[in-house]
Amino acid sequence: MSRVRGRDTRPERAVGEALRRRGLRFRTHDRALPGRPDIVFSRRRVAVFIDGDFWHGFRYPSWTFHLAPFWRRKIEGNRARDRANFAKLRRAGWRVIRIWQHQVKGDLDGCIDRIHSELVGRKGRAPETRK
Repeated sequence: MSRVRGRDTRPERAVGEALRRRGLRFRTHDRALPGRPDIVFSRRRVAVFIDGDFWHGFRYPSWTFHLAPFWRRKIEGNRARDRANFAKLRRAGWRVIRIWQHQVKGDLDGCIDRIHSELVGRKGRAPETRK
């Protein structure tokens, strides 16, 4: 487990690079926000989490019975923490986007479009970009 990265994972880097190619500016892993979102658009109050399928339990009920008790507790704890952080951010007025690892691998452009449309729809104007 010591080799498992908690930040700057391959999916996070892919999304960040694609957002930069579109000229979008953002911060990463803001410690002041609950859950330390992977990508943060502060002015638009949009937080993006890019979650690993295993660690955050994508379709967890369908494969939980395969896990040893240790891993079941670990993933259930991650999922509970994700729900709590989501609720804290929403109460603070943030829009939260959750993207799964397999979505980034399968349709990166679709993920970027989803983020971009949320940014544009938030205030009705184009998001901050580099000039």
